[in-house]
Amino acid sequence: MIKFMAFLKLLPTMPREDAIAYYETNHVPLIRSLMPGIAEYRRNFLETPMDGFDVVTELWFADQAAYDKAMAGAAEAMARIAADEENFLDRSATRLSMVAEHGGPIGG
Repeated sequence: MIKFMAFLKLLPTMPREDAIAYYETNHVPLIRSLMPGIAEYRRNFLETPMDGFDVVTELWFADQAAYDKAMAGAAEAMARIAADEENFLDRSATRLSMVAEHGGPIGG
């Protein structure tokens, strides 16, 4: 699997609960509609912000082909994604990275 992570900062001018609700009810469906190749999509809301980040988002793709297909379509959709993120994120703080995941269940 291919794993991609986004480190995000919620808008400081918006109540946290409202920003989370917006992410879950508006942004998640938008991302899923624009990037249908996503196998798994997790949003981790930090109880205590760390290094200016409030959210760690994880996106999984089944393989390189699924990732490439999603990214090919994403280039066209980036303007829509960015415009929607303005509603709940401080986009200037966003950091993105591919990751190499290691390990698995303990005792497995």
